Amino acid sequence: MLMRRDPIAWRLGSKAEKLRAQLLLGLFSGVVLPAMLLVPYLGQDSRAGRGVTHSIIAATLAIIVATLSVRRFASFPGTRAFTYILPSFASTYGLALTVLLLARLDYNRLFLSVSFALAVLVAFTIALHIARNAQRHFWLVPFGRTELVRETPEVRWGVLTQPDLPSVSRSVIVADLHHDHDDDWARMLAVAAIQGHEVYHTKVLMESLTGQVSMEHLSENSFGSLVPNLIYVHVKRAVDLIGVLVLAPVLAPLLLGIALMIKLGSPGPVLFIQERMGYRGIPFRMIKFRTMHVRDEASGEAARSEAMTALRDPRITRIGHILRRSRMDELPQIWHILKGEMSWIGPRPEAIPLSRWYENEIPFYLYRHILRPGISGWAQVRQGHVTDVDDVRAKLKYDFYYIKNFSAWLDLLIALKTLRTVLSGFGSR
Repeated sequence: MLMRRDPIAWRLGSKAEKLRAQLLLGLFSGVVLPAMLLVPYLGQDSRAGRGVTHSIIAATLAIIVATLSVRRFASFPGTRAFTYILPSFASTYGLALTVLLLARLDYNRLFLSVSFALAVLVAFTIALHIARNAQRHFWLVPFGRTELVRETPEVRWGVLTQPDLPSVSRSVIVADLHHDHDDDWARMLAVAAIQGHEVYHTKVLMESLTGQVSMEHLSENSFGSLVPNLIYVHVKRAVDLIGVLVLAPVLAPLLLGIALMIKLGSPGPVLFIQERMGYRGIPFRMIKFRTMHVRDEASGEAARSEAMTALRDPRITRIGHILRRSRMDELPQIWHILKGEMSWIGPRPEAIPLSRWYENEIPFYLYRHILRPGISGWAQVRQGHVTDVDDVRAKLKYDFYYIKNFSAWLDLLIALKTLRTVLSGFGSR
């Protein structure tokens, strides 16, 4: 097999970028150096000594988990490690401190504080080094489905004219591995892989660079199946329910406050109810806070047109602009999560007229409904709202990428990106 399993591995080339080097640097800066400040307490059977020991163990685990998390997040398209260093390290150190407190174990505040600061500083330094050396030179074998390749800012492209290995160091070779290459070109690809060059299939590489899956046919996942990871499907459902039960008491006052502002802001109901296409292609009546002025319900072509929100749409109310920008208009949908009709994260449910239209235009559009629709999703954090047919097709490519790469890591990344989207208002209409 010429192709490595992780198509993003091309980003990690030099020693400082390798996992072992990152862990060693992180542990040296976040554990060894702070421990030097407290050498007299090491190994002591006293409260201070036990506090240092517990803190060393907690910091070690926090650094390992945070480093793995940042690398895993950075493997997804359109994701920069810089963005997730501080949240990852803050979360793991916070979790470690919570465990120490709940277990009533002694710990050393000075050690943990210095450890956190140094570990984050080194992580940012490594990320800066990677960013400066991230761009790679990709060489394309000009046979087969080369039209899938398009320019991306992360890489420089060249085209091979002869079946010879490129002389540029750390070159990456991209080829349509489903094409029946001539013997000389096939031999070159085999030699390239044996000599340590990274050789990728065009389709898989472009998916990893763009975060989209091409839509000329249904796309299998990493298990070679059209069905998502069934174990994670059940785990995700349990996490959804726990999230609702934990957050509902906190969100209740906010929901009541928003409902009051909508009622006072414009005439009409507080909630907007619309039939959407749901899990496994079963329609359901989705609720959200009303953000537009009340109008007579349209039908046919007009209904499909009104289902799309235009930029600076005059139908949006004053409070509606704020709700849509912050995505708080979607909060009532936690009721659908509780009922099992939706998830926190997944492809957004489409209005019935739009969904029917897409089904006629794209034969395998129904595959989108293999997972529960979500309040937020990969398309929302990468693209935002759609306003025309071209945007819709791009959105479907993002949705299929999510289904193909369905995992806890991708869900966690979307959750973090959703927080940024809420704060920045990215993609709102």
